[in-house]
Amino acid sequence: MQITHLGHAAVLVETDGARILIDPGNLSDGAWARETDLDAVLVTHLHPDHLDPQTVPALLAANPGAHVVVEPSILDLIEKGELPALHTDAGPAEALAPGDTVSVGGLRVTAVGGRHAVIHADLPRIGNVGYLLAAEGEPTLFHPGDAYDTAPEGVDVLALPAYGPWAALKETIDFARAVGAPRGFPIHDELLNDRGRGLVTGRVNDMTGTELTDLRGQGPQRF
Repeated sequence: MQITHLGHAAVLVETDGARILIDPGNLSDGAWARETDLDAVLVTHLHPDHLDPQTVPALLAANPGAHVVVEPSILDLIEKGELPALHTDAGPAEALAPGDTVSVGGLRVTAVGGRHAVIHADLPRIGNVGYLLAAEGEPTLFHPGDAYDTAPEGVDVLALPAYGPWAALKETIDFARAVGAPRGFPIHDELLNDRGRGLVTGRVNDMTGTELTDLRGQGPQRF
């Protein structure tokens, strides 16, 4: 499995049978918008730093064979006209509820969780699904979106949200401990400067069993 961090929560996963892009949002530098030959685009929730409504339609037009898989409430917003239609020649966006699984090029994608982390008690919680990506002979990757409340078993590589309005370092550390992946890399980091990224990565490496590697600007890295 090759993994490329394309900024903030956007992650490209490549195996012999699949190229999957997760969370093409608007806080990255937009490198994901140039991707082609994608087999699937996965979206954990509707916030624009995970789903950029301005740019994603052009991405899908450039990837006509890609399957679009989203958190279920996103389909409701599309039907109401509050989000643009997300479709390719492979069909319209497909909702994946917690516990559901879809196969893409030999990779098994399973949705877990269900709700976004609490930002503030006065703000309604929205839907959020994390994605487990697994295949025979490949490590299992977990991208949790914006939530720390689900820690599935058997994770080999954790895409760890490093910071957000809903997160504190103590929660980040406890989440990494709960998942227990031996390796990982920071995501959801565009609200941090380089010293902040280094602080979070250093604390996680010192205080958990997960070894984080910063993948920003490194291109595809094999796991």
